[in-house]
Amino acid sequence: MTRSADAFALENFALQCGTVLTRAQLVYQTHGELARGRDNAVLYPTSYGARHTDIDWLIQPDGILDPRRYFVIAVNMFGNGLSTSPSNCEACALAEQRFWFTHFDNVRAQERLLNEVFGIERLAMVYGWSMGAQQAYHWGALYPERVERIAALCGTARTTDHNRVFLESLRAALTADPAWTGSGFDGIPERGYRAFARIYASWAASQAFYREGLYYKLGYDSLEDYLQRGWEANYRKRNPHDLIAMIDTWLRCDVGDNPIYRGDYWGALAAIRARTLVMPGATDLYFTPEDCAAEAARIPDAEYRPIPSIWGHRAGNPYQNPEDAAFIRAAVRELLDRPAL
Repeated sequence: MTRSADAFALENFALQCGTVLTRAQLVYQTHGELARGRDNAVLYPTSYGARHTDIDWLIQPDGILDPRRYFVIAVNMFGNGLSTSPSNCEACALAEQRFWFTHFDNVRAQERLLNEVFGIERLAMVYGWSMGAQQAYHWGALYPERVERIAALCGTARTTDHNRVFLESLRAALTADPAWTGSGFDGIPERGYRAFARIYASWAASQAFYREGLYYKLGYDSLEDYLQRGWEANYRKRNPHDLIAMIDTWLRCDVGDNPIYRGDYWGALAAIRARTLVMPGATDLYFTPEDCAAEAARIPDAEYRPIPSIWGHRAGNPYQNPEDAAFIRAAVRELLDRPAL
């Protein structure tokens, strides 16, 4: 059973940056039924630029997440335009340079949602792709006794310097637009959206994806058609202030950067007790297989299983790619069938 989206209010919610939001909110949607023992919950956080309606394609009978078996909670992270974001919260104005969201904020808010709305003490799994995977790692480190399994697809627990260069280029593309005032946008950043989308597209899929012209098989007439309709049009749906807020969250991703681990990144990874499936895309340019393998080696019960795909980062969100979806579905089912620790 899929229910309408709902909003969970957080009064006087203190962010890691020091700002206290008088009223914050998490927007979420649930699928399936919560078991009497509350032991079948799967948390599914959103990724960059996505909302819960963009990622729910895999929640279906015999899908990657089966709502007949699990109670799936798709939760929107801060900054995505549904949960508290610059576009819907005056206190989050980007003119306030000391303001930002972190995954420490996202996960603490999500924990309150699970506890106060559903009475869920343990999660059967946290499933996440890209920035969703970042949140999954934070869940495992911040609440090690409350997470039984993690499926982390195409994401790392800390943003690498190489990844940081990509993110800074996105931020620079948006803020180079004439509509940027130095503290916000006065109008629509037409040139910024165009440059932003093309930078994103160049990193999101592998060189082989473009060499083989897979975008033609997706129904696009040309490379330019693919860039315009497949990328630029989608990001134009998002408020540019929200796009920057999510970039800033990604830039600050570090599972050890919080009051619990005090900068001990490796210690945070070692604290994860969940059975963890680390699934990079074999050709991912954001979160490389090497970076993911290095983290998997530090997590006590982690399995490293790359997705053998030329779809790059998008291999982890294969709504257009049945082969990669089948590979992920088989791996996740195997993870879920393993007994909890």
